[in-house]
Amino acid sequence: MPKLDLSKIPKIKGAGYPAPFDAPCADRIRQRLGDAGGLTDFGINLMHLPPGNWSSQRHWHSHEDEFVYILQGEVVLVEDEGETLLRAGDCAAFPKNTGNGHHMINRSTTVAVYIEIGSRQHEDMTTCSDIDMKSANADGRFVHKDGSSY
Repeated sequence: MPKLDLSKIPKIKGAGYPAPFDAPCADRIRQRLGDAGGLTDFGINLMHLPPGNWSSQRHWHSHEDEFVYILQGEVVLVEDEGETLLRAGDCAAFPKNTGNGHHMINRSTTVAVYIEIGSRQHEDMTTCSDIDMKSANADGRFVHKDGSSY
């Protein structure tokens, strides 16, 4: 297996959501490690979450399991049941199709670094819990929950 050179993997800033939903995630950095390694069945991302930033809008997946492992710093995991502090060495799993939206917020004063892993199911639909937005893996477009465009 070839070693990946992190310095050569593009750093993608922000989340790509339509305004104003992009603002809370504006400074997060994602490196797509799985893509860089040629993986197609699941994705692995190295994430850098600066203080005050969100990992994403709170969401859940219809056909995609997700997993995060905190490498450095701390984040607050927000779900339907409330908030949980995750520190370096902690991990969390998000089974598909639960309807329990999740995201993480960095409320600390230092950058948090974590790995996120998810399956890549073509039929997956991501639904945001707190806002009128969803997206499909099939086309990647963000739309209102009724399917109309932004």
